[in-house]
Amino acid sequence: MGNNISLDKLFVSPETKVSLKDFDTEYSGNKVDKDSSQDLLEKLREKLAEMQDKLYAQNRYSVLVIFQGIDASGKDSAVKHIMTGLNPAGVRVNSFKVPNTTELEHDYFWRHYIELPARGMIGVFNRSHYENVLVTKVHPEFILKENLPGIKKLEDITPEFWEKRYKQITRFEKNLYQNGTVIIKFFLHLSKKEQKKRFLERLNDPTKNWKFSSNDVKERGFWQDYISAYESALSNTSRDYAPWFIIPADDKWYARLAIGEILYEQFEALNLDYPKTNDEQKAELEVAKEQLLNENKE
Repeated sequence: MGNNISLDKLFVSPETKVSLKDFDTEYSGNKVDKDSSQDLLEKLREKLAEMQDKLYAQNRYSVLVIFQGIDASGKDSAVKHIMTGLNPAGVRVNSFKVPNTTELEHDYFWRHYIELPARGMIGVFNRSHYENVLVTKVHPEFILKENLPGIKKLEDITPEFWEKRYKQITRFEKNLYQNGTVIIKFFLHLSKKEQKKRFLERLNDPTKNWKFSSNDVKERGFWQDYISAYESALSNTSRDYAPWFIIPADDKWYARLAIGEILYEQFEALNLDYPKTNDEQKAELEVAKEQLLNENKE
């Protein structure tokens, strides 16, 4: 699309040890103003809508888009601004909260698996199965609620436990990929300073009070623990078949543009097109056309 967005700076190379200090939350490429960003994003949405139409018509691939990020990193607004303009019949957005008692009676993939997009469809996960190596790593006591064999106390949750989870996730995603699901994963990288600013905006604006929870401030106290959990997840689960992109999230408009551009490039790599008709099908279409044209003559 030529938006001067340096996407190579955002891609997490497979099996590379990630340090989030190396990724600037304020990075904005060749920065453009808000109005120009809106115009560029609108053009991207038009292109994505065309791609979505071809995806549905071809009916060979499904697309799973995953958004992860610390509270107030802009996941909801990214989904809203980027997916606007797509055919809502072909997009399903799921926002995963704390697992309920029914979900805890299954393995941690279950509630996500049943929401996966069908062929020709786009699925958006606002938070995902990655919560099981993020929030649970910061708060390992949550693991005890899963009632897993061999895990009876916190001391049973060893570094080897997390290594196994990363391998489970990569196997899960590889299986999806090999069966036609394109997986694109975004981590919205927000600074602690910007999070504070956005929290205060929510507190000072009555129309945004509903977005704020007192637990948000409590979780902010675990900031470095979350950063470490994300670094481990990004390092251990970025693969060519399910890549991670680290999106600088302090500038919301740049973040949205970068996500839109990446989605467009990923779609374009599929070489999507409308199904071609063979000679027999063309003949059938001509017959149908002739019948319709002759209706008024009878």
